[in-house]
Amino acid sequence: MNNEHTNKRILARGCDPVASQQAAQALPPLMGNPEYVATSDDVEFIDKLKNETWSVIFFAPGACRFNAENHPIPGNNKQTRGWSLEQYKALVRQTQGANIQIVETLSEQETVTHLKAALAAAQ
Repeated sequence: MNNEHTNKRILARGCDPVASQQAAQALPPLMGNPEYVATSDDVEFIDKLKNETWSVIFFAPGACRFNAENHPIPGNNKQTRGWSLEQYKALVRQTQGANIQIVETLSEQETVTHLKAALAAAQ
């Protein structure tokens, strides 16, 4: 099995800019060095989602925890205010296609395992 993913791209939507940037530095070497782009607000996330092609879309644990508690994900905008992850995922599929790999987890400990599996399955 080839663990090299340098030709693949992950767009991450987190809620903490500092944690998002730390993840962008720490995670790629653990997953075969894909391009990892961290966002923590919907203006940037939606722009990148609509204008670029991605292998995996990742909803980081913090964003997933806000969603699990029925709270809005920080960094929303006028368009996305009050959205749940289901609405974000619908937009992801609309812009990236039905076969896009989407990863969401409440646990930081599961992040690498889930992202590696999604990268392996990505076209």
